[in-house]
Amino acid sequence: MRAVIAVQACALGLALAIAAPAWPQDKSIGRTVESLLVFARETNPEYAAIRSEADAALERVTPAGALADPKFRMELRDITKSGEQNPTLSPSQVGSTRYLLSQDLPWFGKRELKREIAEFEAEGATSRARGTWSELAARIKAAHAQRYYLSRNEKLTREILDLIVRLEKVAQVRYAGGLAAQQDVIRAQVEQTSMRSELVTLESESRQVDARLNALLARPATAELAQPERLPLLPAAARLDYATLEERVRARNPVLFAEEARLKAAEKSRELAYRNRYPDFTVGFGPIQYQNAVKEWELMVELNIPLQQGARRAQERESEAMLSAARARKEATANQVLADLAENLAGIEAARRVEMLATTSLLPQAELTFRAALAGYENGKIDFATLLEAQRQIRQARQSQIKAQSEAQIRLAAIERLLGEDL
Repeated sequence: MRAVIAVQACALGLALAIAAPAWPQDKSIGRTVESLLVFARETNPEYAAIRSEADAALERVTPAGALADPKFRMELRDITKSGEQNPTLSPSQVGSTRYLLSQDLPWFGKRELKREIAEFEAEGATSRARGTWSELAARIKAAHAQRYYLSRNEKLTREILDLIVRLEKVAQVRYAGGLAAQQDVIRAQVEQTSMRSELVTLESESRQVDARLNALLARPATAELAQPERLPLLPAAARLDYATLEERVRARNPVLFAEEARLKAAEKSRELAYRNRYPDFTVGFGPIQYQNAVKEWELMVELNIPLQQGARRAQERESEAMLSAARARKEATANQVLADLAENLAGIEAARRVEMLATTSLLPQAELTFRAALAGYENGKIDFATLLEAQRQIRQARQSQIKAQSEAQIRLAAIERLLGEDL
């Protein structure tokens, strides 16, 4: 019986292993933002879909400018020979058989316009694919910066928790010697509880960010990610000049590229709408067979008569309205993109200054204050509340430093999204 159960268990395990998807388990994913971007470029389904749509749009260019397939027509005339015979479908026994090979020909320039419209639409689709990747990369970079902040903040909180534990022991020694009140020990314990509660919050936030990042990487929400090791270096301040970046944004922003392509396609569509005032042609030629011999040849020219002027004028007005909409949309997009650029440049500058103040001024001052407070408490010159406040200042200074670093990276990711490339 045990052997049967063991065999069934092995079979079940094998079946589950076969059915389960083979998710990548590279534990180095997550250490650097570069590893995340390389993985996402290969696995993200949204980016794969938009790339396929861009490929499909590119394949529409050739059919758009191609002629329609030629048509072949055969007519069996007088299949009863004026009632002298039963109906027949044999070309040699009917009155005559007409063969016609014809080709539809649009008015001059229409094929070229249709091909150009398809080319601009393909350019727009390619730009949208670039924009999708830029947006995806920015979200991954922002998530990596958030993970770095949460990881360093958790490490800092644990260090402060260890410090509070040591301060509690100091308070206990002083309380045992009658040099401090029991309230000091209680305050230290309350502070530890607050630190542990914050650790729970940080761990929850980390899991949430990991789940969002795994979704961008097309991995299971609970898949393991390596702890972030570092943040990318920020570019020099001279490279973050608004005037220089404005030119690069106008020249390379994927969204602006897509809107420019849409505008050009709208211009060609308007031109095509006006070109539809002229008729299209059909030409053809073929032989006429009598019994077993071809005795006649014919040529044919056919054209449509553009009588429905009301419909054509409506199409022309539609194309004008679509062109105006494309122009307005491009202008609105450019204004928004440049506003986002200015906003993020201001944000990254503020983050730089906050980090510098925290590193060069706030943190050293807080450390000096804490050391002085600790010495004063051990000598009985200050109370325990003052000592706790001094350690909180150190923690706040370090948190400001880490948060500023993370905020600068998020702002940099937004700027690179606008540029469509890394700085």
